[in-house]
Amino acid sequence: MKVRTAITSGIRACAPVAIALALTACATRTPLLPADYAGPTAVLKDSAAMFSMSKADMYYASSINGVEVDNVRFATRSASEGRGPLMLLQKVERRIPATPVKVQLVARTVYAMPIMAMTSAVYQVKGEVDFTPEPGKNYVVRGKLGPAYSAVWIEEEASSALVGSKIEVNGSAELGFFDK
Repeated sequence: MKVRTAITSGIRACAPVAIALALTACATRTPLLPADYAGPTAVLKDSAAMFSMSKADMYYASSINGVEVDNVRFATRSASEGRGPLMLLQKVERRIPATPVKVQLVARTVYAMPIMAMTSAVYQVKGEVDFTPEPGKNYVVRGKLGPAYSAVWIEEEASSALVGSKIEVNGSAELGFFDK
């Protein structure tokens, strides 16, 4: 009886920690702009290239002015949970201030299931870009991933003009086994 009581007490003691971890995992990111923001804005969109129902190269903003933002990689992962090798690609866009911004860009090969990434090539390039969006304009994160050249950049959607600078890797940008 004492062993059962000790195990039950241990489970009860761990319950608050488990609940806190579960809630943290479900927490949403801090909004980049407050709901009542009235200043000039532009839109920054993520993009992706689907190669199959299980594989895509994703090009996205991971943070803006140091604030982590929702992006295509995490939205797709969330929508695809429990679907095995089927990836449900999500579209992600966000309002950004039409003032000078620092954007952390990422281009990464993503698979529907983690085991697929462990047994396949995963390319990634990331870096920070400074640019000043114009009010009312739309911008898209674009990129290219491959064995000899990889890059990620932002372009103005209507004209496809490059804004800011390109983050480039000449040569292999393939991640090692433990980096995937």
